[in-house]
Amino acid sequence: MLIRRQRAVVTVALSAVAVLALAACESGPDKGAPEARASTGTTVIAPGKPGEPARRISPEEAARLLPDESPNSADFTYAQMMIVHHRQALTMTALAPQRAGSSKVKKVAGRIAAAQQPEIGAMEGWLKNNGGPLEQAGHDHHSMPGMATEAQLKELRNAKGKAFDELFLRLMITHHEGAVTMAAEVLGNGNNVLVEEMANDVIAQQTAEIGRMRSL
Repeated sequence: MLIRRQRAVVTVALSAVAVLALAACESGPDKGAPEARASTGTTVIAPGKPGEPARRISPEEAARLLPDESPNSADFTYAQMMIVHHRQALTMTALAPQRAGSSKVKKVAGRIAAAQQPEIGAMEGWLKNNGGPLEQAGHDHHSMPGMATEAQLKELRNAKGKAFDELFLRLMITHHEGAVTMAAEVLGNGNNVLVEEMANDVIAQQTAEIGRMRSL
């Protein structure tokens, strides 16, 4: 799943605006021409819609055409909840080195931990930069999609060898499926491009990991 197509189209169009504006500055009329002497302002060439000619607009008007990417409540909620979600995954993967019986399960757990720890840092940094609290007050974290219950975590801590491997894979597949669900929801309801990029990364990485775990 990719970042919403409408935002991508706007970005491409605005990139074209910037290129055309630079070209207009570099290849404008001769400095001695009357048109050049009379012009003291800067204009931007904005591509027209299909079938329509390009038009000249002011830099201020071009800036107003940029999409509003201010974070909304869905963006903040996603980052806050996914931090908690990832932390539970790290709790589960930390058990694997000593309790897993399969080297493949240990490798999967290591890859998950290596991917999700930096993602927690990225989301915490995004919340700090955008003035949002790290925790969502009054939210029942166990109600998030894919979260393991305390009883399931206790069972995992007490398991060893093949029993651990089977339970770990079952719980982590469900955990990943929940994360993909959350990421898909913010792609539909969020507004901030950085959150959308993080959500796309979660979908790509964890969908691939679900496939690997199911094959074990």
